Parts: sequence; C-alpha cells; structure tokens
Amino acid sequence: MQFTRLINSQAFGNAAESKAARYLRSFGLRLLCKNYRSRYGEIDLIMADSNTLVFVEVRYRRSENFGGALSSVTAVKQKKIRLTAAHYLQAHPQLQSSNCRFDVIGLTHASTDATHTAELRFDWIKNAFY
Repeated sequence: MQFTRLINSQAFGNAAESKAARYLRSFGLRLLCKNYRSRYGEIDLIMADSNTLVFVEVRYRRSENFGGALSSVTAVKQKKIRLTAAHYLQAHPQLQSSNCRFDVIGLTHASTDATHTAELRFDWIKNAFY
C-alpha cells in the first residue's frame, strides 16, 4: 500500500515538474537540467533566463490547506538547494561566472467555476531566497 502511494507521489511530482518547466519556458526560460542530484539534495529544475542561471524548486499541493505549496520550502530545504547549486556550479565551471537566483514555483488546483472544475494555478516567486 505505501509503495503504491510512493509511486503515485513520484508520478505526481514528475508531472508537476514537467508542467512547471513548460510554464517557465512560455516566459522564455530555457531548461538546462531536470532533477539534478548531489549528496546534499536535489534541484527540480535548472533553467537559464537570459544570462541568469535559475535554480527552481517545484512544489505541488492539491489545496492550500496547511499553508499551501510555497510555504513548504523550509530553511532546511533552502540550505540543501543552495549546497546542491554550489555542487552544480563546481561541476560546470563554464557557468561559475553566471548570475544566479533561486525561484520557487507552486502548483495548486483551483476551482474555476460552479462545477468545481480543477485547473492548475501557478505561483512563481523569483528570487525566493538567497
């Protein structure tokens, strides 16, 4: 039972990351890497926004109960992302002089009409943390 729940969570997570990448590409960002892992953690998306390297944390929530998607990026998670970003830059020395920023994009289902048709809402925070 828990294994099935884990598979479903991973599938939802992968789908949310793909939707977030498409959303960000519609604003001109270019996808460089997806699910970059180091011993410190994982970065969901690494994108280029002109000459800026963007490390993106994607959060999906079915609803905004319990704080929603954006509030779930804790100080501990931020530290792991920063350390993983430093690892990525060390592995890609040609990018070390790039401007960098950390963005968070939250995906939440929102009711759009009286029939409660679910539509994804994207909340994108640029420079969410340093």
